[in-house]
Amino acid sequence: MSYYFNTTLKEKNFDKAIETVTAALKEEGFGVLTEIDVKETLKKKIDVDFKKYRILGACNPEFAHKALKSEDKIGVFLPCNVIVEENDNGEIEVSAVDPISSMQAAKNDSLEEIATEVQQKLKKIINSLN
Repeated sequence: MSYYFNTTLKEKNFDKAIETVTAALKEEGFGVLTEIDVKETLKKKIDVDFKKYRILGACNPEFAHKALKSEDKIGVFLPCNVIVEENDNGEIEVSAVDPISSMQAAKNDSLEEIATEVQQKLKKIINSLN
């Protein structure tokens, strides 16, 4: 089982791709709580040049609340990370964590339904981008 699902965008502008992904997340009830610019961080911290790579910490508050009520330590897996990266060929790739894969580690049956619903929403988002 893969721990993520992804797509390649037709969009070739990285900043525009971030806007597009953020809007698609919003349409499905997710907000972006955190945004980590990996390229900038690696340059600043260890003076390494890296490709454009942004981690968006996406959260749907309804699902997060349900998950936290079922398993209070599930917060270690929150928010759901979505990455936007510019590959060497200039293509923009978007990947999202598979919540079913990550939540299996909790071994809590009540999380299965929640993880399945979140997975469906994230897959819908990823599929809407191509």
